[in-house]
Amino acid sequence: MSHLTKAITQLLEQLERVPQGTKRLEQDLHGAPKTHCIDWLDSQPHFPKFYWQSRDTREEVVALGQLHTFSEPAPAYTILGDRQRIWGGRSFDGHSDKNRRCMSAFFFLPQIELIRYDSGWRLAVNIGMSVDVTIKALKQLVVDTTELPPLSTAILSLDHTPDKAQWSHLVEDVLTGIEQNKFKKVVLARKTAIDLKHSISPAQLLKASYRENHHSFHFLMALSPSLAFVGSTPERLYRRVGQELETEALAGTIGRGSNAAQDMELANWLTQDKKNINENQYVVDDILQSLMPHSEQVHLESELRLVRLRKVQHLKKNIMAQLKKGVNGVQLLQALQPTAAVAGLPRAEALEYIQANEPFARGWYAGSVGYLSHDRAEFCVAIRSALLLKDELQLFAGAGIVPGSIAEHEWQELDKKMSTLLSLIAEQPSFGVAS
Repeated sequence: MSHLTKAITQLLEQLERVPQGTKRLEQDLHGAPKTHCIDWLDSQPHFPKFYWQSRDTREEVVALGQLHTFSEPAPAYTILGDRQRIWGGRSFDGHSDKNRRCMSAFFFLPQIELIRYDSGWRLAVNIGMSVDVTIKALKQLVVDTTELPPLSTAILSLDHTPDKAQWSHLVEDVLTGIEQNKFKKVVLARKTAIDLKHSISPAQLLKASYRENHHSFHFLMALSPSLAFVGSTPERLYRRVGQELETEALAGTIGRGSNAAQDMELANWLTQDKKNINENQYVVDDILQSLMPHSEQVHLESELRLVRLRKVQHLKKNIMAQLKKGVNGVQLLQALQPTAAVAGLPRAEALEYIQANEPFARGWYAGSVGYLSHDRAEFCVAIRSALLLKDELQLFAGAGIVPGSIAEHEWQELDKKMSTLLSLIAEQPSFGVAS
């Protein structure tokens, strides 16, 4: 009998005699499941499906099925019990005039969670009004799963929105607006729709990225068999444990070099470049301003850090805060999202410009993904992400436009950021091909 089968059997036995009012049961596994939990997630019949791996790799969670769903997270606090978490995210522009079809937020209390923390595994169930619902969900789990096949497809064409000419026009328009003091920074984004020779599953893309893109949060949010949002993002929105908060300014980007010497040369340039340093400082200032009403004290790291990823390098500054008593995760989401790293400054003016001028709706891209509970919460910023809608793959990337930005250089930056996921399908994708 596998460790997972044994845990399911033990939970079913406990559910037969569970005291009324019990909200959650957990059962330790005496070893890891036979297959990777992304493979396991893909085989399950339950929706929504959610996968989360923390950036430090210490925690990995598969959350399946829904006991409760929330279009805004605040009401969840009234039903959450001890050790229960709601999973999901907030979109960038859902339920706005520009994007009425996308939800402003989606969170759910799952029926079942498979959790790894460090090397320890456990299976958990949340219990609603009917224990029978939980028993049925457990019995439907597929235990013996096969390994996902590796990605095997080809890119037939790419269609950029905006196209390169439109992008240049938008960048020049933003720079004119900055000269006229309408804003300090606007983050412009691009959506690239990709026509593939053979369709791929969200879990295949996630697993390939999990293996290649390190120092990142990995997530998958599948609301149905035909709609999933996947990403591997280096950027934390915030982590709260009790009254302690960690957040960061991640802004300022350069590519990776083809060898160690070139890599170091690019890194040295980035850490000295005034435009990129200023861009990072804008994000720092925005976060500090957003945190002040909710914090007793805020500490800002003095030194800029360099974050090296597979395809790009970033500037980063860590920020810590001691929160005021009673401040919860929802208030922090509202205060910090969207940051200047994905929207711009001043926030209201930048968002207004994006809403009026960007030729597509961002939806979940540049929103936030993570979890909330009474005692802790963590969210990543949903960049380096893809939307899989039926057989269509859409990739997203953005670039901060500030004084000194050059449209051609920013377009190349979008290509580098997008290659985080696209290079998993084709190692040297030709971004110039357009359908």
